[in-house]
Parts: sequence; structure tokens; C-alpha cells
Amino acid sequence: MTKITCTSCALPYPDTGLPHLCPRCGGVFGINHIDLAGEEAEEPGQPGIWRFRRSLPLPADANPVYLGEGGTPLVEREILGKRVAFKLENLNPTGSFKDRGTAVLTSFMLSRGISAVVEDSSGNAGASLAAYSSAVGISSRIFVPESASGPKLQQMFASGAQVVRVPGAREAAHQAALDFVKQQSLPYASHALLPMGIAGIATIAYELVEQLGQMPGSVIAPVGHGSLFLGLLLGMHALCNREAGTQLPVMVGVQPENCAPLAAHWENKAFAGCQGTSLAEGTQIERPVRGDQILKLLRPGRDVLTAVAEADLLPAFKELAEMGFYVEPTSAMAWCALRKMIEKLPEPVVLVFSGSGLKFRQ
Repeated sequence: MTKITCTSCALPYPDTGLPHLCPRCGGVFGINHIDLAGEEAEEPGQPGIWRFRRSLPLPADANPVYLGEGGTPLVEREILGKRVAFKLENLNPTGSFKDRGTAVLTSFMLSRGISAVVEDSSGNAGASLAAYSSAVGISSRIFVPESASGPKLQQMFASGAQVVRVPGAREAAHQAALDFVKQQSLPYASHALLPMGIAGIATIAYELVEQLGQMPGSVIAPVGHGSLFLGLLLGMHALCNREAGTQLPVMVGVQPENCAPLAAHWENKAFAGCQGTSLAEGTQIERPVRGDQILKLLRPGRDVLTAVAEADLLPAFKELAEMGFYVEPTSAMAWCALRKMIEKLPEPVVLVFSGSGLKFRQ
């Protein structure tokens, strides 16, 4: 089974409760690698992500919470003479890739007897947690920045979550959630700090390789806190560890130009903080929780962290819609990166679309 340990002191995740930080050193819990060795890692009769149940950091007696997550389509097109495929994570139950991680986290919470949780989110994670927790009788209170889009808020309200709008930047909602957790002694079901869901997100990698019939040459995905990109990285590493001689694809992480801390670090540029807002609201993160682990896994001279111009996001959103892909602007960042880099990327190139355009309000 995939193990969770503190990234600072290596303490195994405690056997009770839902601590979001290491009780020994205050570090962040993480997953260093995913165990996908051997055919026994798969359960072919199970639906969606639960085919890979044995690779997930769950106790053997945990009941899977399944709402239809995983098994999303991979659609191929020829773009400028290149073989390009689109992994449609926007077609998950609540409209984003977050559902893969939330399904695992909610199953974990159920196994620990958790009945109420607190979270903060710019939208997709909150909508996902609201739906999954409500489906199994766990109450949720979600702190969101005032700028969070209306459709995502409507999802949270409809699922029965208590939604608290917080004035100010994205970080203000995070701090408000932490303050409330401390005051009320409630579990903090942070999609950023709790790593259980990353193993669920890694199932995107297993699926797309199976759907392609080969390892991709390149994979492009947006980066906020980094759970999607890290899940893809760990998933690809797990596949290569299982299949000797398999080469990792070129991994391309994309951030918006006005909030690109990891791209700045990768390119040895100064980062002066997020400058204004972005249509890619899920990526407005100045200190990505999974940033250090991503930077350690990427290969200089091969992998890429890049920033795309804010002015390009809306045209890219509209261009993708005209191609039949109605995805949110965060997803459109991957398209911007493809257009910028397509001649340099080995085929086949896979773009991972993170969320639905139905969540976007202009």
C-alpha cells in the first residue's frame, strides 16, 4: 500500500484523527512514491479509480465512496501535424479532476469516523468536497475568497455545504479556515495539505497510458498548489517503476504569468508575489504546498515549468470551445502552452483539462 509520511521528519501518518500537519515537527504530510508493482495492483472488476484501489493509501476495510469519478475520455486530434490527445477531467461528477482525490479523501475520512470537516477553496475543491461529503453524511464548512465564481459557489450551496465568503486574496480564505479549525477543534480536510487524494489523482496517468496504448511523449497540465501535476508525476514514475525500460514523458507544468512562483523558480527569475487576479482562479497560489516535491522530481533540461500570458487565456478558452471542449480558463492554460511549445514537444502530447467551462462566469 502507498504510504503517507511527513516530508520533513518521515513520521508515518497517525493512526487516528485527520491531522493536516505533522504533530511532531509541524511539517507537511506527503506521498513520496506510489506502489503499483505487479498486476495485483489492479482490480479489473472495479469502476473508475477503484480499479487501482490497492495503490491508494486506504485501510483494507475502508468503504470506497464512488460517484462516478475516473474513466474519463481521452480524445485525440491532429494539431499542426502532431498527435495530440485531450484527457477530459472536466467530465468527472462535479466537473473537475478534484473528484478523484476527494473520493479517496472522503473514503479515508469515513474509515476514521469523521462527521464534520472544514476546507478552504477557490472553487473546484470546495464543490467536490461538498458533494462527496454530503453523499456520505459528513457536514462541511467551506471558506472561499470573495472572488470565487458563482457557478462553483452554487455547487457548494446545492450540496448542502456551509459556505463562508472571505474578503481579500486567496490566502485570506485559507487563514480564515485555519482560524476556525483552531477555534472549533474540527478536522481540516485541506485538499492542499492532506496527501491522500494525490494517489487518486495519479490514476489519471494510468488511464491515459492505457487509452493511448503507449507512454505519452509529453504531458501538459496546469499547476496551482500542485496536486494535479504531482499526481501525474508520481503516476508516471509508478508506471516506469513497474515497466523496466519505460521512459518518462516530458512533463510541462503551466501557471498564469501574473502568479507563477514555480515557473519563476525553474527559470531562475525573481518572484514578487501574485500580481492581480487571473481567469485561472484555481492557480492563484503564491506558495504551492507541493511545489518543493514537484521541483525535486522534475529533470532540468527536459521537463518544463512555464508561464502563459493572462491576455491569452480568454482567446484560448474560446478556441477550445469552438473545437468542442468547453473547459475552464485554468484548463486553457495547457492549450496556451501547447501552442507556444508544440514544435519542441515529443509525441504523442497529452493535455489534461482540469475543469469544466460550466464553472466559469465571465
